[in-house]
Amino acid sequence: MGEEIGFVGLGNMGLPMARRLLEAGHRVRGFDAAPAARARFAALDGAVAAGDAAQAAAGAGVLVLMLPTSAVVRAVLVDDGALEALPAGATVVDMSSSEPLETRELARLAARRGVALVDAPVSGGVRGAEAGTLTIMAGGPADRVEAVRPLLDALGSRIVHAGEVGAGHALKAINNLLSATHLLASSEALRIGRAFGLDPARMLEAINGSSGRSWSTEHKLPDFVLTETYASGFGLRLMVKDMGIACALGERLGAAPALGARALELWERAAGALPAGADHTEIARWVDGGEP
Repeated sequence: MGEEIGFVGLGNMGLPMARRLLEAGHRVRGFDAAPAARARFAALDGAVAAGDAAQAAAGAGVLVLMLPTSAVVRAVLVDDGALEALPAGATVVDMSSSEPLETRELARLAARRGVALVDAPVSGGVRGAEAGTLTIMAGGPADRVEAVRPLLDALGSRIVHAGEVGAGHALKAINNLLSATHLLASSEALRIGRAFGLDPARMLEAINGSSGRSWSTEHKLPDFVLTETYASGFGLRLMVKDMGIACALGERLGAAPALGARALELWERAAGALPAGADHTEIARWVDGGEP
């Protein structure tokens, strides 16, 4: 039998990740604050739905968190009793996109209870979660990262040990700052081309064989923007949050990003103009609407 795993956060990313852990033979007890998410999880073969976060954590060797913010991570671990419910020697694997300095503080808090914390945020979107092809950026002591490696291997095809606790969350925020900047710049480039009379699909065909290509031009624009589905599964406001983490970290460390700060400003303006639940690929709609 596999590991006894508690899993909190069964949304767009968390549910397919929990499914893959079940399929890998792990015993997964899951919780989400949303009743509909709990019901979807409970319908999975072998899944055990918990009544709250503490119940999901009770007796688990590993507690996986896939939550929207560091504030929610702290609330689950501390206010909701998940950390107290874990046995000594357990490991918390925070796969959320959290604030690295807050992650270090939570790791110290967990250590006082004899629990380790490994940060392991992911990149690859819902498709990567479903296929088990995520890139996972892990932070924490090498022995603890290695101990949860079988779990990570069930979720991702590339595991990068970025450094000590917080390193994974720092790297994920930096990655998303780059990703968001690429997508904004690519959307603006397509707008220029359209204004000149170029066909966007032909533009991407050329760009993706040239030096201007990026993940945005190869995947996000053709799959979600040109199709007008805007259904990547990752919210625009979550992207803004991650960009803010990276920019704030740079400022605190004396490495403030000038271009990154400008990109964040534009994304914040888009967040104010688009619906609350907008997918992050809808930044292209905002650009096409005549902004900035």
